Order: sequence, then C-alpha cells, then structure tokens
Amino acid sequence: MRLDRFAAIALVVLLSACGRDRVRPEVPPSGSGRDGAPVGHVDVSRIPEPVPRAEPRARYGNHSPYTVLGRTYRVMDSAKGYRERGVASWYGTKFHGKLTSTREPYDMLAFTAAHKTLPLPTYVRVTNLDNGQSLVVRVNDRGPFHAGRIIDLSYAAAIRLGIAAKGTGLVEVEALDPEHPEAAPVPRPQTATPHPLYVQAGSFASRDNALRLRQRLEAAGFDDLFLDRVLTRGELFHRVRIGPLDSVEAADALIERLAAIGIRAVSTQVE
Repeated sequence: MRLDRFAAIALVVLLSACGRDRVRPEVPPSGSGRDGAPVGHVDVSRIPEPVPRAEPRARYGNHSPYTVLGRTYRVMDSAKGYRERGVASWYGTKFHGKLTSTREPYDMLAFTAAHKTLPLPTYVRVTNLDNGQSLVVRVNDRGPFHAGRIIDLSYAAAIRLGIAAKGTGLVEVEALDPEHPEAAPVPRPQTATPHPLYVQAGSFASRDNALRLRQRLEAAGFDDLFLDRVLTRGELFHRVRIGPLDSVEAADALIERLAAIGIRAVSTQVE
C-alpha cells in the first residue's frame, strides 16, 4: 500500500510537470551567443494576453535622446495616436531572464515587445497583415536596432501571430490608450493581398535636401526612386523611398547596399 501510494504521487508529479513543460519549455543555455527558440512546444493559448492599464513611465529606459550603434533615437513624449506598418522580428533564448530596458527580466513566454522610441511601458495592438491575427503586447524594452524593423516581439507573441517560423512578418502596430479602453482600435480584417514594401532612404523637412539625396542615389545606380510627402505629428516631411519590393529579404539586401555608400538612416515600410 505504501509503495502504491508513493507511485501514485510520483505519477501526479510527473503529469503536472509535463503539463508545465507544454507552457514553459526548457530554455537551453545561450553560451554560443546565438538567439533562438526554446526546446519543446509552447502552448500560447494558455498565456494570458495583457490587459492595458495606466502605468507611470518606467524609471529606466526612457532617457532621451540615446545612441545605439552610432544612431541617435528620441523617445516619444506620448504614444497617443501612434500607428505604423512595417516589419516585425522576435527575440528569444539569448535574452531570456536578462534585464530589459525597464529593468524587468525578459520573459520570452510572455506577450511583450521592444520598440525604439515608444515610451516605456506602452500597450500596443500588433496585427499580422498577412493572416489578420492580432494581439495586445506590453512594450517594456528597447530595440530592435536593425534598420528594417519596427518592433521586436517576444517569442510567445511571435508564435501567437504566426511569424516565429519565418523570423519576420509584416505588421501594423497601434498604441492603445489604457485610460480609455472603450476607444481601443478594433482589429481590421485582413485579406490575402500582397503588401508592397518600400525602403526609406531619408526623410527631410527641406525638399532640397530630399532632392539632393535622390540625385546621389541615382548617380550610385539605384532604381525605382521616388519622392513623396507625409504629415507626421503635424510636421511635413519629404521622403526619398525605393520600391515597391516583393519581400523582406529584398528590402534587407537594399538596406545593405545603402549602408555600403554610407546611408544608414533607412527603414522598411509597408503600404
């Protein structure tokens, strides 16, 4: 009887451990310095989606301006009205358990994200433009410091949105107002139509500066250049863009060509 009782207890412990593994799989050591996915299946259906709530600005991570890899970024005064389309990536085991910019431990199995200029923390809705999947995430970190990315999702968020396997995805990011949840944007249905990509080589308040950049790029052999205007937070900017392009890989290759001639202030945009 005593042995039977111990066997039953052991079986319960084993089964409960297996259940936990499906939600929180093993995280291998990152001594190689390479990022990646955890070992085992992640059941994202059991991970709670963040509920936006009013939070004070984090004590850490909101210093502005700040410089990374030779480029300077300015943190937005407010996330109100922010909406942008672009390329999302994700980060995983290499950073799991390490401190984020807000000094919170990074949990790749929570729905969080990193952004270069949104105030920390900010709640945003991220929508995969290819499949219509939508998710609320809490932005509590800085990054991704890649010219062609607008947001770095946690591994769990990337799984939920269907971009983990590919590594990147075309998304729309829209800030939520936690003080007025009734005004939260409703996810818009997406169709399976292609979303053309553009690489922005520069954006200027002066049209003359934009024209000079376009001439420089033409002289360097770049094609499909065009100049347009956009109103951003009440200011008019003249943009030099290249495209349309048919893939993230093509945009990344173009960004590398631009970097080779000393043009680093570029971004990948989705129409």
